[in-house]
Amino acid sequence: MAPINVETAARNIIVSGGARGIGRALSRMFLEAGHKVYIFDIDDEELQHTTKVHLKKYYDEKKLDSATCDLRDVKDIRAKVKDAAKFFDNNVDVLINNGGIASPQWKDGKTMEDESTFEEWQAYIDTNLTGPFAMSQACIPFMKSRQADATSGAQKIYGSGPCIIHIGSFRAHQSDPNQEGYASSKAGQLGLMHSMAISLGPLGIRVNLIAPGRIKVAHESKEGKRSTREAYVRVANDCR
Repeated sequence: MAPINVETAARNIIVSGGARGIGRALSRMFLEAGHKVYIFDIDDEELQHTTKVHLKKYYDEKKLDSATCDLRDVKDIRAKVKDAAKFFDNNVDVLINNGGIASPQWKDGKTMEDESTFEEWQAYIDTNLTGPFAMSQACIPFMKSRQADATSGAQKIYGSGPCIIHIGSFRAHQSDPNQEGYASSKAGQLGLMHSMAISLGPLGIRVNLIAPGRIKVAHESKEGKRSTREAYVRVANDCR
């Protein structure tokens, strides 16, 4: 079997939470590099805009598709992953677990002393922790078949197999007041990554996590244009 060029070989990539922010930026980067992308998001309006306006070129070329998906609904996750797998001829190379509740504070200035925050706590855990677990679980069967293609006899081509990347947060390590739900869900995601990496390693599936700092999406382009240097500076200053 000819060696696979891991830098240029086209990949089939699922991005959850891809309608805006980090997810949309990653989707665009992957598409520009020649990969195929399937985006999940719960916000259908933003999803349609991203797919058919912001990234229309790739949608028209059938290199991009999308579907609404509720990360708190395991049945929905499993059904939508199967649809995405069909788009990729039943082979998934990369899963980016980016979707989740991004706002770190309790709503309306509440603290954990307020008993009504328990429902928000459950939403954080269900969306930011259980969601990535269920999404990963649904993708594994389609990744195992892909790993078989990257194996020649007993010799594996390391680095060419499938991978799962969780988008965590620095809040897993350092929190501000009244962020118990968000911080705990992201800390749990870090533990999930470590356990998954050990469990899935023998299957040839790599698992990692990236923990970004503050991300401002208010200034991102709605027309699909790249941001100017001035826009980057403005966003960087807002995130200090």
